[in-house]
Amino acid sequence: MAQRTHERTLKRLTRRPARPGDTSVRPKGRLLIVGGHEDKEDSKLILRRVVQLAGSGKLVVATVATSEPKQSWEQYEQIFRGLGAPHVFHLDVEKRTDARGSRAMRALSDATAVFFTGGDQLKITSLIGDTPTYSRIFEIFAGGGVIAGTSAGASVMSDTMLIGGGEDGSHRIHSALRLAAGFGFIKDVVIDQHFAERGRISRLLAVVSHNPRIIGIGIDEDTAIEVRPNRGFRVLGSGGVTVVDGRHVSYTNVAEEETSRTISLFGVTTHLLSQGDTYDFKTRQPDAHPAQRIDEEIGVDSREESDE
Repeated sequence: MAQRTHERTLKRLTRRPARPGDTSVRPKGRLLIVGGHEDKEDSKLILRRVVQLAGSGKLVVATVATSEPKQSWEQYEQIFRGLGAPHVFHLDVEKRTDARGSRAMRALSDATAVFFTGGDQLKITSLIGDTPTYSRIFEIFAGGGVIAGTSAGASVMSDTMLIGGGEDGSHRIHSALRLAAGFGFIKDVVIDQHFAERGRISRLLAVVSHNPRIIGIGIDEDTAIEVRPNRGFRVLGSGGVTVVDGRHVSYTNVAEEETSRTISLFGVTTHLLSQGDTYDFKTRQPDAHPAQRIDEEIGVDSREESDE
């Protein structure tokens, strides 16, 4: 009997893992990075966009981050099927051995989109980081597919991810910012989610003060950025996206003052973008566009929403 495709894929990726560090690979896909609590009841604009980007192919819901994978899977399966997704499958990884098995490869076979639910981002990276499952997800992205994630599923997209700390008022130098390695699907940025709702501007500024080369991106709830790597992103949803650019920082005291001191940061540039606006990674400049264009493209009648 001929060996099944997903088993051949597992053996191939075990022998030769696929990683973002391979300079010969230039990803053709997109990232849809969601700040959490996306609308699941009314227009469902962001989730509609996930379905659009998946097209007629397989949409895989990865519940790796959550402590309630069954409930999360059932919720998103119902929503995605209701929005017209023809093929919705579940990627359930509870331990690293699951991410090295043929069951995960079967779920990801022929997938055009993977959607990571919320929960704990460290669960995602620690359970599937540098496994055949991770390699297969990167292959989907590199080949032109979409990788989406909400909340914890958003934070893992960058090469460095925020996992906690620094949320209590003005940032002090001793405040423990907890950072860890992420997926590396988007370079030279740090992403924070639930941004305005949880008052996280202070900690994003602190991250940029530690290394002004990094662009800080804070995404509000029910808001997403649709990213084309090495190019830029556009904003979707009802909230805002805050961009913190440290390119022109003239001074910071993080390496000079006592650890109990409040942080100083001069010359930082901050942009606030809303639906339709775009941001160019190369020029580090935003550009304004009408929000209505997004509604029309995704098939949402904003006038009907405002009348309700």
